[in-house]
Amino acid sequence: MKRTSDSTRAAKKPPASATASKPPLLVFGAHPDDIEFGCGALIASEAQAGRGAHFVVCSRGEAGTNGNPTERTAEAKAAAAILGATIEFVDLGGDAHFEVTVARTIALARIIRRIRPAVVLAPTLVENQHPDHAKLGQMVRDATRLARFGGLRELRSLPAHAIAQLYYFAISPDAEPRDITPVLIDTSELAVVQRWTDAMHAHASQMKTRDYVELQLMRGRLLGLRAGVECAVAIFPSAPLLVQSLTQVERGARHF
Repeated sequence: MKRTSDSTRAAKKPPASATASKPPLLVFGAHPDDIEFGCGALIASEAQAGRGAHFVVCSRGEAGTNGNPTERTAEAKAAAAILGATIEFVDLGGDAHFEVTVARTIALARIIRRIRPAVVLAPTLVENQHPDHAKLGQMVRDATRLARFGGLRELRSLPAHAIAQLYYFAISPDAEPRDITPVLIDTSELAVVQRWTDAMHAHASQMKTRDYVELQLMRGRLLGLRAGVECAVAIFPSAPLLVQSLTQVERGARHF
């Protein structure tokens, strides 16, 4: 599988804003707007706290009803800049043509080894309005495992890397897993909500059918009401969370 030629130079290394104590988030999206709509509030919140992010967008929206690939690529780059993230584009066969293959999974594992994140985010495995979402989630899940295997010949040019945690994000409500308790992230800070909103508005071509920005903001408000805050985003851990103290998890969404 080949990478496209116009990946940003910054994609060669982790974002400069990341520090040794805060390695960058590595976030995979199937289409140019998936990351912003699905977990943009989280990216904005982490950027506010000083953690960088690197986006890997796996198509250019070629099958979309609105917007052409050139337009949507430009929108994705603009949105990433608003969120303070670096971005690259990879070819997994094109929008609506994703297939789960070993070669493509290994290509994603190579990105994981290159960026060396602690945390990876990907679409959930729940089938929803676009089949590419769940297929990408599966490939990213498998890629995080393959990135650990030091003897995998296709990856020997890069040192093995084990991430700390893979989280899934739901691009729409019907993509939320019913069998995983979500982690709710408080994203109520006004500057965070504004940056997230601006990043979503960067995808102007996608607003011709419906107001996706308001849809996502409403999701954030509903999750916030569930947790007793103004706005929140849900992410879903792929494995049980491990903490050193109850103080790290003593705040719950329910107020007894």
